[in-house]
Amino acid sequence: MSKIDEDIARGGQGQVLDPETYRDSIGTMEQSGKRKWVFPKKPKGKYTNKRELVSYILLIIYFAVPFIKINGNPFFLFNVIDREFFIAGQPFYPQDFFILTLGAIASLIFIIIFTIAFGRIFCGWICPQTIFMESVFRKIEFWIEGDRNKQMKLDRQEWDSEKIWKRSLKWSVYVVISLIITHFMFMYIVGYEQVIQIVSDGPFAHTTNFIVMILFTAAFYFVFAWFREQVCTLVCPYGRLQGVLIDKETINVFYDFKRGENRSKWRKGEDRKAAGKGDCIDCYQCVVVCPTGIDIRDGQQLECVNCTACIDACDEVMEKVGLPKGLVRYASEKEIETGTPYKFTGRMKGFAVVLVFLVGFLGFLLYNRGEMEAKFIKPAGSTFFVRDGKIINTYNYTFLNKTNDKKIVTIKVIDPAHAEIGFSASSKITVDRDKISKGTINISFPEAEMSLSKQNITIGVYDMKGNLIDSYQTYFEGPFKLQF
Repeated sequence: MSKIDEDIARGGQGQVLDPETYRDSIGTMEQSGKRKWVFPKKPKGKYTNKRELVSYILLIIYFAVPFIKINGNPFFLFNVIDREFFIAGQPFYPQDFFILTLGAIASLIFIIIFTIAFGRIFCGWICPQTIFMESVFRKIEFWIEGDRNKQMKLDRQEWDSEKIWKRSLKWSVYVVISLIITHFMFMYIVGYEQVIQIVSDGPFAHTTNFIVMILFTAAFYFVFAWFREQVCTLVCPYGRLQGVLIDKETINVFYDFKRGENRSKWRKGEDRKAAGKGDCIDCYQCVVVCPTGIDIRDGQQLECVNCTACIDACDEVMEKVGLPKGLVRYASEKEIETGTPYKFTGRMKGFAVVLVFLVGFLGFLLYNRGEMEAKFIKPAGSTFFVRDGKIINTYNYTFLNKTNDKKIVTIKVIDPAHAEIGFSASSKITVDRDKISKGTINISFPEAEMSLSKQNITIGVYDMKGNLIDSYQTYFEGPFKLQF
């Protein structure tokens, strides 16, 4: 007989904790304010299998992306120190950060829409905290210490040889995994080649990097070995944000109270409907599997991360006692209260329109951000000089090649037409991919045609086919003339 069968046969209580322990305002806190350690039971079922598949795919992506390159560029790199940024193999520069800002706004709106429609599915299915905690660290804990009851027994017993070696082994594995996570996180910042080089050189050759890695490893270890679900219940701002966004039409993990109440223990052969009893047999399996220690039957709560463990646990019990599944399921509060099917509301439609516009505009900017950025700046303190009837100004140019190909360019004055370019070197300038090229040019203009002491000038950069790549407007200085 399985553990759940035993619980049902005993009236639903079995080996679980007193139900009153789960009915505080915060599932991981005692009435006195003391931390209450949560020992969730190992979940199993349809949703758990799907969630684990998603977790493994995301973990593979996390550990694989640093090694992926497109056209010789990292697939993703966010090196703030050296100001190197790559997204999908495309280089980004500080000048392009307005595009990333727009992307962040679009992402925020997407999160808002997604939360309004589907609650905290992100927390239970995609959030890195949940993935690492439930699919990595928690599985190691189950493997070393056993399921819920064995963990509780081990926690209560004295520090004998069994407890010492099990806890030591678990904590040691946690440290190793935290180190691995930290090293891969650094690969997203400086690249995997640099991380491998740092590790090969040893800690004394890169003291600062070594200390930073140790600090981040300690932070990961602290979060996953001790702080755990409190990241979701006490720290994460998204949990607070969802309280503002969720309404009665939001899809969430809900307990069907109309069907489940009045809850009572299971009695074999009893006609529960005739006795005025609901389908909930008060077995508390939905509670003991919850990684944040809440009772889903108390309604929507801040600590619920939509992990679906309670759905699988309840469905398993319903199947064993011959009652319909879905007592705990994905639904909206309005659907449960009134039986009204889910609808895409006007508020969500409005957000969706804004999101589509932002994503479209973001795609346009990414596609049309230009192959090269050119600037022509007059050196500080410089002025004009006159030679052979021409006024000459000096400019320092800076070319930034944003493509994955080497560019050979020339410079021409677009306006005014009588201005001429004088090069200090070759008129053909080579700019390597993802590189900056700097130099100096002189621009001359007939003195007789200079009507103002300072006038606008537009300089263009062209490729070898004569196509305009970029243009820059600056000013041209000349002698001051009195106008009568």
